[in-house]
Amino acid sequence: MGEMSLGAAVACLGAAVWLLGGWNSGARRAELLLAGGGSVGAGPPDWWQMVRELRRLRGRLRAEWWAPVIGLVLAVLGSSVLPVVAGAAGVPVLRRVRLAREARRARERRGDAVIALCGALAGEVRAGRQPGEALLRAAWDSGALGEAQAAVLAAARFGGDVTGALSSAARQPGAEGLSGLAACWRVAVDQGAGLAAGLDRLEGALRAERDQRADLRAQLSGARSTVVMLAGLPALGLLLGAAMGAEPLRVLLHTGAGIGCLAVGGVLEGLGMWWALRIVRGAEAT
Repeated sequence: MGEMSLGAAVACLGAAVWLLGGWNSGARRAELLLAGGGSVGAGPPDWWQMVRELRRLRGRLRAEWWAPVIGLVLAVLGSSVLPVVAGAAGVPVLRRVRLAREARRARERRGDAVIALCGALAGEVRAGRQPGEALLRAAWDSGALGEAQAAVLAAARFGGDVTGALSSAARQPGAEGLSGLAACWRVAVDQGAGLAAGLDRLEGALRAERDQRADLRAQLSGARSTVVMLAGLPALGLLLGAAMGAEPLRVLLHTGAGIGCLAVGGVLEGLGMWWALRIVRGAEAT
């Protein structure tokens, strides 16, 4: 316990010195000397600089790395290494959750970009430009095409297979609407139909689908909040037990019955969250 507390204290002291000094402390000291600002290290600390450094540190730390930090704190409070092990085991799980959330946001952004591309392309065609030139102008600064942008623009510039390039680009997550754009392009080229009218209908359909997903997600937000609240109840119980002087950490981490309850409770907590989120995701997918 003494060695663990000493290690934690040294780590906290090192972090405090690093934050107070900052990454650019040497440059600031040189500026003080050159500007005649007095002796180095004198004067009150720059609190705004400290706040900025803390915010920068928080931005650099991914969400999953807070798990071992919390585990270390609980290990010091409970005089056990089990929270550290649990925090380290939670890092890959939280990383997977974060990556899934980032992938979902990327899909949504690309879907919005596809809708904007359809609207911009319809406007360029109505302005009197040829479809290839209109696609070059509309898609140049658009993020809808993603990694396939070079292939699509090359096909549009040199008279290649634009339909095939758009169909290939539609395989990217969130860019499924490009398959509709490819169909409109094929009909307009083969049968001479109006490309702008087809793009307007496609844009309207994609907007309606996006609004439907957003409405469904808003309706399911209550269920997600309930899942999060239920998941936090064990932590609230530990806080209440500690406030009442029951020493729940000592019971859970230093007794056989407590360790058994902790293991069973953790498994049931994980299964409950997985099952509840599975129900919510199933409803959203349907």
